[in-house]
Amino acid sequence: MASQASLLLQKQLKDLCKHPVDGFSAGLVDEKNIFEWSVTIIGPPDTLYEGGFFNAIMTFPQNYPNSPPTVRFTSDMWHPNVYSDGRVCISILHPPGDDPSGYELASERWTPVHTVESIMLSIISMLSGPNDESPANVEAAKEWREKRDEFKKKVSRCVRKSQEML
Repeated sequence: MASQASLLLQKQLKDLCKHPVDGFSAGLVDEKNIFEWSVTIIGPPDTLYEGGFFNAIMTFPQNYPNSPPTVRFTSDMWHPNVYSDGRVCISILHPPGDDPSGYELASERWTPVHTVESIMLSIISMLSGPNDESPANVEAAKEWREKRDEFKKKVSRCVRKSQEML
């Protein structure tokens, strides 16, 4: 018998196939596993990431939607809110409830109302405007603030490399 999580994910996948959303595409890594999705984010227009096609894996826990998925870029990504291993660090992907470090409000963290679409749109928004106050990649955040030209060069390389992978 299918779990509540797998039924919900099947519905979201079906909805995205019927009504694609600008800015990303999503599908299953393996048709037998509804809990692991392959996503491609199109670099948002008028940003440093414009023209890029960035691949990521979205992994859902068995108790989704009560807990958030993880999202990890498999394409090279240089961004203050992306760890060096590709994991995305944004508030809505943090476990629900109060932030132990006191930085985020509970309302900014994961809630079960989030969908694949709302997560992807948040990641696209993150690409458009990095949060360098609480960085996952300290080096990228420092470069973003202090050496913008160096930051732009690294992002341009990521964009070019993502285009070559097509």
